Amino acid sequence: MNKNRFVQAIVLAVPLACQAAHAADRDAGRHKVQTLCQNCHGEDGRATLPGAANLSGQQKEYIVEQLRAFRSGSRHNEQMSVVAKTLSDADIENVAEWYSSIKVTVEMPQ
Repeated sequence: MNKNRFVQAIVLAVPLACQAAHAADRDAGRHKVQTLCQNCHGEDGRATLPGAANLSGQQKEYIVEQLRAFRSGSRHNEQMSVVAKTLSDADIENVAEWYSSIKVTVEMPQ
């Protein structure tokens, strides 16, 4: 392999390696959900309390954004603001990965 192709291969591989290192862990997300989230949002993402959001099938980016907003204080909810402050960046990514991976079926009204 010539030097230019070798450098090109390294340049292309580094972002993929970094992405893999930061990839969310769905199983870790499920575990966090079981220990912290399921009482309100359900393990399956179907809310069990009035006023709690259904999270199953929600877009990962949206869940991440909202959890970070609760954690920073830019969004406030009495319960979520407290809970989100206990979450690391990895926890947020993992929980979002879990809930976003749940498939939802939609039926139009007849």
